[in-house]
Amino acid sequence: MANAVLIRAIGLVGTPYRYGGNTPATGFDCSGLVNFVFHDMDHLALPRTARDIAALPVPRIRDAHLAPADLLFFGDTQVDHVGIYVGQGRFVHAPNTGGTVRLDDLNGYYWRERYLGARRVLR
Repeated sequence: MANAVLIRAIGLVGTPYRYGGNTPATGFDCSGLVNFVFHDMDHLALPRTARDIAALPVPRIRDAHLAPADLLFFGDTQVDHVGIYVGQGRFVHAPNTGGTVRLDDLNGYYWRERYLGARRVLR
């Protein structure tokens, strides 16, 4: 299932960012992207916000044990962003207004400074 999630997520790279967006036709915000991909591939219904997804009672994952399709959470003091780990230190996410869904490096300064942890939602 992780491979299906990754293929679907990577296939959405380039889709425009839209606050509150949750479909390829309307664009995505970060949690809309995560919700769309996991529902489309695994029929998994997740909460609508990054903060609520982070609060799910699912396993926390240590950095050394990250696996493809794990969810990564970011913020300054509390979760306000989520992405999907694809492996080799990279993740797919919908970062900001005016941008598009893209792949980024988890070890890049901006993301490493705001990284708050990971969770595994796939069964």
